Amino acid sequence: MERLIETLMLRSRWLLAPVYLGLSLALIALMIKFFQEVLYLFANILTSSEAEVILIVLALIDIALVGGLLVMVMMSGYENFVSELDTQDGEKLSWLGKMDASSLKMKVAASIVAISSIHLLKVFMNMQNTNADMLFWYVIVHLTFVASAFAMGALDRISRQ
Repeated sequence: MERLIETLMLRSRWLLAPVYLGLSLALIALMIKFFQEVLYLFANILTSSEAEVILIVLALIDIALVGGLLVMVMMSGYENFVSELDTQDGEKLSWLGKMDASSLKMKVAASIVAISSIHLLKVFMNMQNTNADMLFWYVIVHLTFVASAFAMGALDRISRQ
């Protein structure tokens, strides 16, 4: 009975494989949004103000950061929890296999802070369309992300010692 339970638990990790595959579909959605923004930028480049162009570029950077975060979670998660990625042609990302759950968590936290920073910068640049109460809450949420990332880093450092 014990052997059966252990075998089922070990094989149940494969239930995560479709989840990580689903993240690649989210990556396709991000790619479509990215190119939609690029097309909008170039279609309106001559009539857009400098601030509008900067806001669009910040949105592109935001999408790129989220895409990188998706790839990192998708590939590291698969390799850490499901199975080692076997590549036929030897193509292997240098960081793959070196990122455990703890370091992945720290990279995710750092990415969330970076994404939040860019979003907050976009809000500040578009301040005429944002009321003061909303701006206050954006800053509070961003500071919460920063504090959480800092606390996770401190706890990780303490646990490694």
